[in-house]
Formats: sequence, C-alpha cells, structure tokens
Amino acid sequence: MRFRKLDLNLLVALDHMLELRSVSEAADRMFMSQSAMSNALTRIRTYFDDPLLIQVGRRMELTPRAEAMRPAIRDILVRVEATIDVQPEFRPDQSNRTFNVLLSDYTMRVLMPEFLALVEETRATVRFNFLPQTDVPYTLLERGELDLLISPESLISRDHPSSLLYEDEYVVLADKNGPYGKGPMDLETYQAASHVVMVPPSNAKSVEATLVEMAGVSRKIDVTTFSFSSLPYLVAGTSRIATVHRRLARVIGKQVPIVYYPLPFKGSPLRQMLQWHAYRELDQGIIWLRSVLEEASRRMDIHSLGQ
Repeated sequence: MRFRKLDLNLLVALDHMLELRSVSEAADRMFMSQSAMSNALTRIRTYFDDPLLIQVGRRMELTPRAEAMRPAIRDILVRVEATIDVQPEFRPDQSNRTFNVLLSDYTMRVLMPEFLALVEETRATVRFNFLPQTDVPYTLLERGELDLLISPESLISRDHPSSLLYEDEYVVLADKNGPYGKGPMDLETYQAASHVVMVPPSNAKSVEATLVEMAGVSRKIDVTTFSFSSLPYLVAGTSRIATVHRRLARVIGKQVPIVYYPLPFKGSPLRQMLQWHAYRELDQGIIWLRSVLEEASRRMDIHSLGQ
C-alpha cells in the first residue's frame, strides 16, 4: 500500500531500524535477509532525502530528522496495531492471546499469586508474559510493547489513562532474633543501623529511596541488591535492617524470622497504579485483564485482614 508515493510497509522496517540502530538486527526481527533490509533503507533514504542512519565506528547513529520522525512513526504503527487488535468481544476461556505486563518483583511476589489463582478460577486460556521493571517503564507502553503497566504513581505517564490498583506503606524490617528484634525503632536507631537497600536498574532512584531522602533521613548502606523481594532474606540472621513494603514483609514474614515496625519518620503511602495505552481504551482483552487484577487486589486485602 502506498501513501503519497511511499510504500507504507517501509515504515515498519524503518521503525525497527530506528529502534535497534542496526540493519542486520532489524532484518532478523522481521525475518528478512540483510540485503532486503538494506534495500528498504536505501528506498526510505531516497524518499525522505536524508541518510536517517549513519555509521559511526561500529554502530549506527540517527540523524536529527530520524530522531524527530521516530516517535511519530511509532505512534502511527501503534494506532494501526490497536485498531486491528480490538475485537468486538473477548472470551478469556476461548482466547490464546498473550498479555505483556510490566511489573516489579515486589508486585510479582505480593499480588500475582492471587491474580493467577483467580485467572485459574475463570478457566481462562490466555497466556501472560511478565516483564521486569525499568527506570522509565512507560516508554515500552508508548511503543506498543506492553498491554499493561503496574507501577508506582510517580513512574507512570501523564499521557495515558490509569487507575489506582492498591496502596501500601513502608515499614522497617529487622531480624527477629537480632539486636533490633525487640524494638523500638526510633529515628536515631534507624540512622545508626546498617541498611540493606534495593537499587533499580541503571542506578535509578527507587520510590523508597526518594521517600527517605525527602524526609531528610540519612542511612548507612552496607548492602545493595537489585530485588525488593530479596531484602527480608538478606536481613534475616543479621544485624542489618531494611525499608520494605508492609505487604512484602507480611508475606515473607511467614517464611523467615523477621519483625517489622512503622517508619520512624513521616512518609506518603505507595500508590500502585495500572496503566494502559490510550489507543487501547476499548480493547476488551485489556478491560478484562484490568478487572481481574482489580479483583485480585481486593482479595489480597481481604486475605491480609484475615491474618
């Protein structure tokens, strides 16, 4: 199909080349030969009268025009994909659809067991691909590579719809038989103790670290890790403490000898959000997925209150 003498199929190839900055990798992704992809790039360069990708050393860099075109091209393709994917009816018990969901290891630990048990009850035949949290998670959503994002409110995009999934608060975790096992946990004790801290990818600042910093509190950090759900295990049997989500402390506290206390300083609760692409507002599959997650969140609260 052509629009103003441009073969629109070339936009898909260009989108992959701009993302990967590689002709060969784009060819592999599209199951094309490298020569066919190179030919596509030549045609695109001729149409736009711009090299678009330039070889610099061992890698390719985007020209200013390519950088400017990139979000618009992705937006066009996401619109098309959303239009094609939207079905008038979605039957989870008759669908083989795979949902891509980005979430943290914390959410994976406290919510997803409840969610998958609920999916099992509905006899759904769909599949799920859980993806790890990134420092700017909504970029994958905007590229159409995610169906749903589960993320703290501070990390979602203001350009797409979202809803509150649940709230949580942070607590101080310590070994039950260690020096802080009997409490209390006041600010002086908190600042004097050795801490285990989770550091996100690319050394980005976590919501928990921002909370501590905004309170003007200092910490002596002895251990860092990439996983929130590992913190209780790294604290158990030591004289170290950690700042974690209450739900996580409650769940893992059944498995390891730990205790937890309220924060010795004021901090806002964590608001965990659901977010989806604006073009998929009417996607019946995503509407179903959101409803199951919301019900799983309600069950999680009911079960925690019963403990």
